[in-house]
Amino acid sequence: MPKYLLGSVNQSVVPDLEYRHKFTMMPPNASLLINPLQFTDEGNYIVKVNIHGNRTLSAHQKIQVTVDDPVTKPVVHTQPSSGAVEYVGNMTLTCLVEGGTRLVYQWLKNGRPVHTSPTNSFSFQNNTLHIAPVTKEDIGNYSCLVKNPVSEMESDIVMPTIYYGPYGLRVNSDKGLKVREVFTVDIGEAVLFDCSADSYPPNTYSWIQRTDNTTYVIKHGPHLEVAPEKVAQKTTDYVCCAYNNVTGRQDETRFTVIITSVGLEKLAQKGKSLSPLASITGISLFLIISMCLLLLWKKYQPYKVIKQKLEGRPETEYRKAQTFSGHEDALDDFGIYEFVAFPDASGVPRMPSRSVSASDGVSGQDLHSTIYEVIQHIPAQQQDHLE
Repeated sequence: MPKYLLGSVNQSVVPDLEYRHKFTMMPPNASLLINPLQFTDEGNYIVKVNIHGNRTLSAHQKIQVTVDDPVTKPVVHTQPSSGAVEYVGNMTLTCLVEGGTRLVYQWLKNGRPVHTSPTNSFSFQNNTLHIAPVTKEDIGNYSCLVKNPVSEMESDIVMPTIYYGPYGLRVNSDKGLKVREVFTVDIGEAVLFDCSADSYPPNTYSWIQRTDNTTYVIKHGPHLEVAPEKVAQKTTDYVCCAYNNVTGRQDETRFTVIITSVGLEKLAQKGKSLSPLASITGISLFLIISMCLLLLWKKYQPYKVIKQKLEGRPETEYRKAQTFSGHEDALDDFGIYEFVAFPDASGVPRMPSRSVSASDGVSGQDLHSTIYEVIQHIPAQQQDHLE
């Protein structure tokens, strides 16, 4: 049954003695103030208005009041806390909230809502997420968002531990040519092979070599270095094995290493060949020296020097040489003789105005393409006697 709380007549408040300290109204404002508010104050409130005149008019309205407690920060617990193995184990995430009323739960993965799926299911209140079985795709950042009509709070992010793998096992190398599962390697070049796969926890790796129908483990670890000069066979088969000691799963990949003889030619030519820088430097120096010598030769050609000397002599110094038979007077042979050599007969023009004619002069014979001319210098006294 409804309980009377208070009323007002002509701005005079008439409260119920039981609730006079809790409910207040200040006419002409008809608002109801509840102070302090408690959970027991939740319910339906009815306000009724009566107006007296020639006749009495009345009206009423019902108001529903709900009282909520703000949400406290939720906490997510994961079971099992040690993690679960892919396709084998299950996982449960539970969202716990200490305070709050009329709570609404929502699960988020990487910031996006989680929906029901063949592997995901929720409890009746949605505060529990059950994953069965877990897979690698379930790895992510999970959080719980809790709301009510007056507040909302989100939990800290949790990342469930899920063990999986190995997946995508592959072998790579820093050198050599790879065609599918075959590596071509030159002799004399050490090759480092790397074996990797996606797995948690990390895999343990083993390298196996197959030769002459025998198989044996040659190394443990993700890396293997092969020195071709130490391999007896030109074609060798290798196997890389990856093992996850938690999931108990194993994967392996096979490949073949073929050693070619191209490396032998490289090693034989290595000591004979010069570096490109040394070759370029030698050629540059040779060209520079050649150009300098060419310029000097053009500037100081012998025939130019001789030509300048001949052009600088007076005409009287050139005398017609006589042909001697060995029986003439020896006094006529008195004088100073000068031999002039021209290195290149074709390149040195003869001077018709100052050179001795062919009938009167003595021409030297061509020896090694060199022309000699003899010029006689007669002293002044002898010259007067001859004249």
